[in-house]
Amino acid sequence: MRSNAIKHGPDRAPARAMLRATGLDDAAIARPLVAVVHTWSNVSPCNLNLRDLAAAACEGIRAAGGTPIEFNTIAVTDGIAMGTSGMRASLVSREIITDSIELAVDGHCLDAMVVLCGCDKTIPAAAMALARLNIPGVALYGGSIAHGRLDGRSITVQDVFEAVGAHGAGKLSHEKLCQVEKSACPGAGACGGQFTANTMAMVLTALGLSPLGLNDIAATDPAKRDAAFRCGELVLACLKQQRLPRDLLTPTAFRNAARLVAATAGSTNAVLHLLAIAREAGVALTLEDFEDASRCTPVIADLKPGGRYTAVELTQVGGAALVAAAMRQGGLLDDAPTVTGRSLFAELDAAAPTLAGQDVVLPTSAPLKPRGGYSILYGNVAPEGCVLKLAGHGRLRHEGPARVFDSEEQAFAAVQAGAIRAGDVLVIRNEGPAGGPGMREMLAVTAALVGRGLGNDVALITDGRFSGATHGFMVGHIAPEAARGGPIGLLREGDRLVIDAQARTLSTDADLEARRASWQPQPVKVTSGVLAKYARLVGSAAEGAVTHG
Repeated sequence: MRSNAIKHGPDRAPARAMLRATGLDDAAIARPLVAVVHTWSNVSPCNLNLRDLAAAACEGIRAAGGTPIEFNTIAVTDGIAMGTSGMRASLVSREIITDSIELAVDGHCLDAMVVLCGCDKTIPAAAMALARLNIPGVALYGGSIAHGRLDGRSITVQDVFEAVGAHGAGKLSHEKLCQVEKSACPGAGACGGQFTANTMAMVLTALGLSPLGLNDIAATDPAKRDAAFRCGELVLACLKQQRLPRDLLTPTAFRNAARLVAATAGSTNAVLHLLAIAREAGVALTLEDFEDASRCTPVIADLKPGGRYTAVELTQVGGAALVAAAMRQGGLLDDAPTVTGRSLFAELDAAAPTLAGQDVVLPTSAPLKPRGGYSILYGNVAPEGCVLKLAGHGRLRHEGPARVFDSEEQAFAAVQAGAIRAGDVLVIRNEGPAGGPGMREMLAVTAALVGRGLGNDVALITDGRFSGATHGFMVGHIAPEAARGGPIGLLREGDRLVIDAQARTLSTDADLEARRASWQPQPVKVTSGVLAKYARLVGSAAEGAVTHG
């Protein structure tokens, strides 16, 4: 056992003395020491139940013959930070969480780990830590929030952001905005549509790091505690059989994950996060792999933000297993190993989901849309690539004049002031991984556009990124970013921009190279602290925006 390094022999008497002070006896110290790492916080609903799930996971570890060692790490809640300077901390937190799990687990030579995660960046961080440490481990998502109800329909936090735009346009009263605000989030759990959290929870399942079906269970469902207990038991089986994360993180698993994201019109953040996880796992993965996945995979799940249903409603009809089964039937899923020791197809056979009697997930032969929910574009504005979100509309091309903004705040103010017109292409730059720093999400802007009725009439491009709740004709992750000399930094007000999903191009007829000699980077926004360090170390969004070489 790895933990023998801290507990065996006369020389380790001081370490054992400290372990005894925590309540461990000889028998407990002798057993495998298993980390239970979670991102509990009471600042938002997303991670609110994780401490209770940690207790259940600890019980499962003890029942299976291990000794749990519990750690808590940080979380940054996007729904609260959105539209503020605090959003710069969000993507940075993915790296901090990964690093902190590594330090805690390696610093105590622990034998295995269960990672409990909730909101957007905690989920990819869990996978990155499992891949990096490559010790027996299981990941469990804390679960989706239940949807709110207002005026006879399901609503989520997406509706609150869009209500802000409608209120700013004079289409929604202050009283009605307050009703939406008070109805959207009824309790514990991460945001309820196929936004980043639920998209990445499905990715954990596709990668084999989470047992099929357990991530689907909603946060407030009593069965969630049973799921955590099972993960505690399961991690000891992984330890006994030396089933390691990198055994599961194969090219096939990443291909399955990318196709599941495409089939559910999931968050474009999954592109960024899968690139980062693959890097930790030593798997070659590029932006082009996502284009291949989306091109061959139709949208078959009718989920918010572009569709009608929430994660809770998907769970009621079969959850991720139902989506995977439909894809398998259509020849779009490949068998792969999972953390349970059984293959993905064996797990699907045991679950036996059926498409009959529901309309949340459709067969691949009769999809909602013929291709997946995103596309990878290149061109003279994005020579290293960018991600076009296709969810929620049928357009494949937009041409219009550039409306250039050097920050999210500038763009949001223009939208709220009614200064954006149909046909415009909003350009929000200097919001990339280094320039932001932190690559903020643009949900406040995109939701305000939808709320003002412009969601289908304008486009937006940015070197930042989008919330999973964003829908509309939106292009993010433009690389190189403006702060590092990318062409997006050379655009000027009124330049003609063309976004063409079929040609896979983002381009302008402006002579950008003629402007390069006079280009000057924006002043550095942060000069000290973690954000300044991140800005120095972070790589391109086209490679996952990771912070090591």
